[in-house]
Amino acid sequence: MISQTEIALTRECVQFALSEGADAVRITLTKSTEDLIATLDGEVDRVSRCADRSMSIAIFADGRFGSFSINKLDRESLRDFIRRSIGTVRMLAPDDKRVLPSPARYCREAVSGREMEIYDEAYAGIDAGARKEKALAASAFSKGSGIEGVRLISEEGEYSDSEYDVYLIDSQGLECRHSETSFDYGVEVTLQDEQGNKYSDYWWTASPRLADFDPSGCARTAIGRAAAQIGARPAESGSYKMVVSANVASRLVTPLLSALNGYSIQQGNSFLVDSLGKSVFSEGLSIVDEPWRKGEAGSKLFDSEGVRTSPAPVISEGCVKQYFINTYMAGKLGKEPTVEDAIRPRVCGWPRPGLDTQALMEICGEGILVTDFNGGNCNMTTGDFSYGISGMLFKDGRSVRPVNGMLVTGNFLTLWKNLIAAGEDYRPCATKLIPSLAFDKVDFSG
Repeated sequence: MISQTEIALTRECVQFALSEGADAVRITLTKSTEDLIATLDGEVDRVSRCADRSMSIAIFADGRFGSFSINKLDRESLRDFIRRSIGTVRMLAPDDKRVLPSPARYCREAVSGREMEIYDEAYAGIDAGARKEKALAASAFSKGSGIEGVRLISEEGEYSDSEYDVYLIDSQGLECRHSETSFDYGVEVTLQDEQGNKYSDYWWTASPRLADFDPSGCARTAIGRAAAQIGARPAESGSYKMVVSANVASRLVTPLLSALNGYSIQQGNSFLVDSLGKSVFSEGLSIVDEPWRKGEAGSKLFDSEGVRTSPAPVISEGCVKQYFINTYMAGKLGKEPTVEDAIRPRVCGWPRPGLDTQALMEICGEGILVTDFNGGNCNMTTGDFSYGISGMLFKDGRSVRPVNGMLVTGNFLTLWKNLIAAGEDYRPCATKLIPSLAFDKVDFSG
């Protein structure tokens, strides 16, 4: 996507910024294209195409820092923009913690952008006719719900494919590139039972490679999830064992990763302040960052500063092993820098391999299976949370009836200390590899 002419222009901009008085500069050039076909009840409803090209320029001048973005990328416009940006930076307050990373930490392996094997050359062969065919073929509306007494009254689907390319360079010799493609499909269905009650649900899939992309079962899965809600009502309020299915378990893991971010730590807006090196969770919780999983979406050799990523433990047997600290936050905190964020986090299976949602229900015996979160919030300073949920009441490891209209409340530190087990049934198409999870002593109210 990014041409050699654009790369040469980006290199020229670095030198021009230095010649205009910048002490250091980092430039990120990105290009992306996305085509989307939306269907409604088995017919094409909407078609869109989005193409974007922009340049982000980080200027370090006279002990000051500023970041600027432009999408007008001709030489004269860029030179005028850089001059104005440097002038603006010189009006800002000094900040001696704003520096480029040590070159020793730079990624040197990302030369072509294709090293992670997540750019599919087949993308170039997808035309409007092929996109329409894929979007319509994934629809199940003409076949109905397939469930006696239940009508499929609405189906909204979206097929899209996209390519993304980023080129990163700075004045200390950094030069790296990342390219990827993605093929995506998502669908939401609404069912109606004989009493006129309506139930809605969704499903999706994605892949960086066209040959591995199969959306054919999404609509049927969404229909099954919606039908499972028929007859749902709240269970009795109380403390239950909770199993969370893999498709929504990231809702409970993402706050942990956010709380480990250097900015949150520095601002005191984290329930994991001063937790580095300490055992604060169940020994069953281990999260590793695996950014080099070739062929999987989200994998990457470098972060936004160009710092080389690497496989690393984040939480190991309940002990916090890593904060995500960029160069600036490292200076503010007086700590060694790492990477900005977990690139491809994976929650490890425990206490034995191969567990899935059903296996976790059998381990727990009885409790509530959460299949969806419906709104809610988390206080990142204290770790307190409250989420609306829907799912299944289960006994003897088997679903008894659907539940909805309930709240699950608690604190993340307590919740993760009460981890019973973690499965290995994460969805490879997701950006975070989070499996089904099981917890003890979780408060539900209905």
